[in-house]
Amino acid sequence: MPRSTDGCDACPIAPTRRDFLRDVPVAIAAIVASLGLSRNAAAQMPVSWTTAIKSVNAARTFPIPPADGAQIDKKNEIILVRWQQSMYAFNLSCPHQNTALRWDANTHRFQCPKHHSRYEPNGTFIDGRATRGMDRLTIALDGANITVDLDHMHKQDVDPAGWAAAVVHIP
Repeated sequence: MPRSTDGCDACPIAPTRRDFLRDVPVAIAAIVASLGLSRNAAAQMPVSWTTAIKSVNAARTFPIPPADGAQIDKKNEIILVRWQQSMYAFNLSCPHQNTALRWDANTHRFQCPKHHSRYEPNGTFIDGRATRGMDRLTIALDGANITVDLDHMHKQDVDPAGWAAAVVHIP
């Protein structure tokens, strides 16, 4: 069998029936468990869902989160991260094969559920099949808000200066 060009010979193109049957009970258990959380426990989780409070062309504006953690805007496919007095905006997809990334609250890391690539809260690649950090979006401070420019995504290996500059420091 010829070797694939992306170095991922064993990667299935789509989930198999076995994968589906294996993952469904876990998903159901997670939903049931989340329904049992109290309001206080849910409020203390470092990951939450968000939506833009303002949209102008390709820019989306979000309130600055009050504490460290991750917020996900599924509609716009953005992950916002406040971490150690810095804000980042990332593309929701893993740079390896575009699978939606997940935040692991226990380790304070992002992980790709498909091939288990792991990333620091600032998007730096740790290990796994990916070969670079998470894709950062241009971000700017706008008073008490953060504005994310969806038209300017920076890949760590192609645009290292833009990737490094795509951060806002907050007090």
